[in-house]
Amino acid sequence: MKPVPVIAIDGPSASGKGTVAQRVARELGFHYLNSGALYRLVALAVTRQGIDVSDEAAAAAVAVRLPIPRFEADEIFLEDRPVTEAVATEQCSAAASFVAALPRVRQGLLERQREFRRLPGLVAEGRDMGSVVFPDASLKVFLTASLEARADRRHKQLKEKGIAATLAGLLQDLRERDARDASRSVAPLKQSPGARLLDTTSLSAAQAATLIVGWYRGANG
Repeated sequence: MKPVPVIAIDGPSASGKGTVAQRVARELGFHYLNSGALYRLVALAVTRQGIDVSDEAAAAAVAVRLPIPRFEADEIFLEDRPVTEAVATEQCSAAASFVAALPRVRQGLLERQREFRRLPGLVAEGRDMGSVVFPDASLKVFLTASLEARADRRHKQLKEKGIAATLAGLLQDLRERDARDASRSVAPLKQSPGARLLDTTSLSAAQAATLIVGWYRGANG
């Protein structure tokens, strides 16, 4: 039997992975995995329990017990409760970046992520979908954009949600997050072998999604 097809979309924070991946999933009728949300949920639980984000053993225990979330449109549900706004804050995002660098947390979430692989297929987005979680993915894409474009996108997202932020602060935050993601010892952010590079600086989410769907259908048509 052929393995369930996976489209792995990796890239840095605010590169547009989530929006693009959801569009690709809808177009193909595939399931969708926002792996970053899993780390945000762990970070949310860790901070709510008063656990230090650097406490690897405690954070890993939280990751292992984490219920499987559900993704519907732009909403994230945990045990049927919407948690989208709770995990969207910059505080939670920053905590998630630290938690995601902990090897035992990543190991604890590995099989959880693979459980999303179901027929007819999966579009998975994150930092290590093609390199670690789904190394046999049918299509691997490394999606990126200029730092300025990414900061501007994040600023607009936060503004729409009524969250105050400055472009200068977001630029610095993204620089620091990129450095942490690229330098961590386990599953660092990088373009995996065989991944197609897609720079979305001058592309809309719809244009990027159309390109990826075309690549997938061209390879599997």
